[in-house]
Amino acid sequence: QVQLVESGGGLVQPGGSLRLSCIASGITFTFYDMGWYRQAPGKQRELVASMTRRSSTDYLDSVKGRFTISRDNAKNTVYLQMNSLKPEDTAVYYCNARHWVVLQRDYWGQGTQVTVSS
Repeated sequence: QVQLVESGGGLVQPGGSLRLSCIASGITFTFYDMGWYRQAPGKQRELVASMTRRSSTDYLDSVKGRFTISRDNAKNTVYLQMNSLKPEDTAVYYCNARHWVVLQRDYWGQGTQVTVSS
């Protein structure tokens, strides 16, 4: 059974930082490209950051220079370090794992709420 479990969300003031974690089980982690998505109320889910199995990264323009995605293959974990947070970063953040070849092997976590507010 595949599970992606996110943690690290919460309430933070503008300018603050959070680090999200996503622990994967039930998959061969090194075969998967990993991503962080977010969805704000009334908006579509959007890709925030991704990291391929070979550690190539890509970021949403609005988070470049503020967010950093990383992975620890030994721990089956992907992280999202979020600095200089803004109110517009408020959303539910979801972890995604997609097999690098078999694209139907596409899994999601349950989401973690991030709220940026004073």
